Amino acid sequence: MKNPFLIGEGIYLRPLEREDAAIFVPWVNDPEITRNLILYRPMNRDIEEEFIARASKEQGGMVFGIALKKDDRLIGNTAFHAVHGKDRHAGFGILIGDKTEWDRGYGTEATALMVEYGFTTLNLNRIWLHVYEYNARGRRAYEKVGFRLEGTLRKHCFREGKYWDVIVMGLLREEWSQARPAAPSRKRPGSRSRSGK
Repeated sequence: MKNPFLIGEGIYLRPLEREDAAIFVPWVNDPEITRNLILYRPMNRDIEEEFIARASKEQGGMVFGIALKKDDRLIGNTAFHAVHGKDRHAGFGILIGDKTEWDRGYGTEATALMVEYGFTTLNLNRIWLHVYEYNARGRRAYEKVGFRLEGTLRKHCFREGKYWDVIVMGLLREEWSQARPAAPSRKRPGSRSRSGK
């Protein structure tokens, strides 16, 4: 693993590096991928490098790369944005850009890692997100982690020649705490038990 920050079963989250921009550019220009994002303009490497540089310095949010543990390949990114210190809430976003890795559970796993980090390390009380009404894959992943429907922004976005609803989903720390199973103690990579086994 290369510079892992949060480690899951099949993936890990790591800081973004400037060279990751070259990987992101084809993703953020692919209409099948950007259909579920707020992006609608063409992007180039300079813009992506600026995004990465800004993300590493920004105090109101944080962005991570999503990498596969088996080969360290970057397959997407995930982020908290609009982190509100006083009220303890943040917006959440995710992109699985490598379409060969869709429908393998990596988006759900990355979402779960971020939610745990948000509640147990950042001391958030609520994590919220927006998802387009037609993004059934995204809604399923969020629901698996515990997000609930909170409301609908009617005809809020214009895509493909028509207006679409945007679904607002949220998860409270108390809901997450009550729903999650007792977590087994996680070993850090390379750690050994006291018996040396």
